[in-house]
This record gives sequence, structure tokens and C-alpha cells, in this order.
Amino acid sequence: MLESLFGVPKPVIGVIHLMPLPGSYGWNGDLEEVMLRAEQEALALGSGGVDGIIFENFFDAPFARDRVDVSTACAMTLCGKRIVESCDLPVGVNVLRNDALTALAVATACGAQFVRVNVLSGAMLTDQGIIEGDANGVLNYRRRLVGDDSIKIFADVMVKHAYPLSNALEIGQVARETMERARADSVIVSGTGTGAKPDLRDLKAVKEAVPDAPVLIGSGSSRDNVAELLEYADGIIVGTSVKRKGKLENPVDVDRVRQLVDAVRELRD
Repeated sequence: MLESLFGVPKPVIGVIHLMPLPGSYGWNGDLEEVMLRAEQEALALGSGGVDGIIFENFFDAPFARDRVDVSTACAMTLCGKRIVESCDLPVGVNVLRNDALTALAVATACGAQFVRVNVLSGAMLTDQGIIEGDANGVLNYRRRLVGDDSIKIFADVMVKHAYPLSNALEIGQVARETMERARADSVIVSGTGTGAKPDLRDLKAVKEAVPDAPVLIGSGSSRDNVAELLEYADGIIVGTSVKRKGKLENPVDVDRVRQLVDAVRELRD
């Protein structure tokens, strides 16, 4: 599925962390500034050679637990249109903390091809409280919007910045249920937080549990570790390590993007 969507094996998906949007605590009142930076980062990621882009309302923290404000959804759609028009790459949407319905609506309106859902199945304890998945609602809403499964759902397994409600849960079992019962199109394995590399034992356990499923790395990828991560994973979603000086708050650095993409292309070859 990943190769048909992105055109290559082991795709590199670059992240655009949108600046604070309307409806968020940090909103400064200038949406054009937000859209301009999103456009510039899309161009930088594309110039660096990524195979896809995903944008998210990362700097809207503290996040809403459930649905985001209508103004946030509208702003994300406008940003999405600007990003889609800036590149010819597949584009995805992640609406934090876990607003999969708005993500699907934004994707439909702006022409994106996939969404990321932090909790599609089960429940996780987060700084927003307990977040519960609603795979039934998400899949049925996708069917209502687009009539099929053409907008792909990438679902996190034991998402970062969160904890399972039971220590008895094994990540492989969660991955299997996310694919087989929640019917995700791909699963995502991350570290404990933004920019943190996943535990290789967790990554291996997921791949063994769902050997035929596309498995993506959701955090912590860099040119230095991508070889060991892609031994088990089928692609990476990368944000922090391709920022200027590797700092999350900085803009995308096209040279860092190229270096990472070159390292992945060597592995493909």
C-alpha cells in the first residue's frame, strides 16, 4: 500500500508543524503568516526529496481532547490547500490530539490522501485525559465523505506522550487489533515523545505481529539511525531531525532533508 501511494519503497514522509492556529491558546491573529511558513516548509521538504508530506496543528498545545474548534478546522483546510498546491506529493493530515473526523474532513476538502490517527483503537492515558478510539465512527465517516477507502488511515500503536491503561497490554497485540479489528491501513510505532526513537524491541514485536501490514516510524528518525529502523519498518515520518539545528521549533532545513533522504535511498539501492 505504501509503495502504491508514495511511488517508492520505504517512503520518507516529512512533517510540517503548523504554527498556532485560530482556536488555540497561542494564536496571534495572522493566518497568512501561518500559511506562508507552511508553504515554505512544503517547498523545502519537496526540494529535499521527501516522498510525502503530513501537516499537523502541533503548536496548538494545549490540545483539545476531542473535537477541535471550527475555526481551527477551517484554518487547517486553508493551510492544506496551500501545501497541496505547493507540491506534487501525497499529503496527509493529523489533527491533534485525536480528532480523526476533522482530519478526514480537512483531507477531503484540501485534496489530501491520508490521515494520521493517534488513538484509533483502545484507550490511552494522556495529558488531555483518557482518549478512547472510535474506529467504527472513523471508518463510517470516511465512507460517508468519500464513498470508499481512498483516504488512507495511518494509526498509531501506543502513541507517544501517552500510556496504556493496562500494563498487561503487549504492543504486538495492540498492533494486530489495530489492523484486523480497527481496520487501519498502516500502523505507526513511535518513541515515548516527540523526537524520541522507538524501542527496537517494540518495533520488532509489531512487525512480527503484523508481518504483512505497512509499519511506519512515527518519531525519532534521523540519518544516523534510519538503517536500523528500516530493517523492520516500511517507511518513516520525520519532523524534528530535519529542522534547522535539529530543534523542533525551527523551520525545515533542506540540507538536513537531503541528507536523510540520501541515507534512505542508499538503503533502497
